[in-house]
Amino acid sequence: MSTAKTVTHHAPPPASGSIWFKRLPGILLCGAIAGVSAYLGAFEWFAANGLSALTLSILIGMVLGNTVYGSIAPATGTGIGFTKQTLLRLGIVLYGFRLTTTDIAHVGVAGVTLDAIIVGATFLLAMLIGHKWMGMDRKQVMLIGAGTSICGAAAVLGTEPVVKARADQVTVAVATVVVFGTICMFLYPMFYQWNLTAGFIPGDGTEFGIYTGATIHEVAQVVAAGRNMGPEAAATALVSKMVRVMMLAPFLVILSAYLARTENAQAGADGQKTKMTLPWFAFGFVAVVLFNSLNLLPKELVSNVNTAANVLLAMAMAGLGLTTHVSSIKKAGVKPLLLAAILAVWLVIGGGLLSRLLLGA
Repeated sequence: MSTAKTVTHHAPPPASGSIWFKRLPGILLCGAIAGVSAYLGAFEWFAANGLSALTLSILIGMVLGNTVYGSIAPATGTGIGFTKQTLLRLGIVLYGFRLTTTDIAHVGVAGVTLDAIIVGATFLLAMLIGHKWMGMDRKQVMLIGAGTSICGAAAVLGTEPVVKARADQVTVAVATVVVFGTICMFLYPMFYQWNLTAGFIPGDGTEFGIYTGATIHEVAQVVAAGRNMGPEAAATALVSKMVRVMMLAPFLVILSAYLARTENAQAGADGQKTKMTLPWFAFGFVAVVLFNSLNLLPKELVSNVNTAANVLLAMAMAGLGLTTHVSSIKKAGVKPLLLAAILAVWLVIGGGLLSRLLLGA
């Protein structure tokens, strides 16, 4: 008597080569958009108006995404998803090569305190006004709050994996940063000239530079504004801004812990517990900053790494633009812009009062 054996056939896991073959078209598309954006961003007109490669990438991506992208989406979708997730995180980690712990010493205790208060107060104000009073979607508010309070588009992209937001929500948040950060970029040089005679923020250009870096949205916008100020203000504005950028990592950890706690409280005793989404790339960012502080690498190599980080972030922005539909932005309505406008006014006025208080001593 023979016994029949049942043989179960398991599908072999996909070869790594085939995965990369599927990803390649989307990665190349995002890379091409990033390359064009970097080329355009190098022109004086774009730089003077604070339009960095990141901003141009999402704009070009949105134009293509709402026109021709539909016909090539099946072939490029896998690679674009990889770019928006994995390459984005890598770009944020490498972004740490822009900073050293020495930067903190340059702005002093008062400057670091100002940056920390601005980051915390701006985000909490966004949650209070946007979510509590205006009834906006919490994820949308968190993205706008993060972008406004820390470092613009890079902060929005870093916050997205933690809050698990949609592509259109990320795009709306980035748009608010671009609009109001650009407005501030043109206003601050005029404020600087007024402050020279009014002395609202006491001291030389150094103190006003700290205020500028602590309250303008994007790094590129801070650089553009600083060009129209004195050399002292321009230098300290950039350093103050980079110290603010450094606060992205602890911000993401705190936000992740908060979201896990609130979601578990809402689920109740019988609900499934939500684990804290630990943003490992944030720890990588801090590790890179600490390593860069040791000055072990040649400056030319660090410069090349910074360029690579810009390219990766621009590619992520391109992927984001490609997958965002204008109809989704229209659906968001005027509330995101209104919230961002209120936060911008707070940064200018509230940040000015805090600067007078902390830096005037």
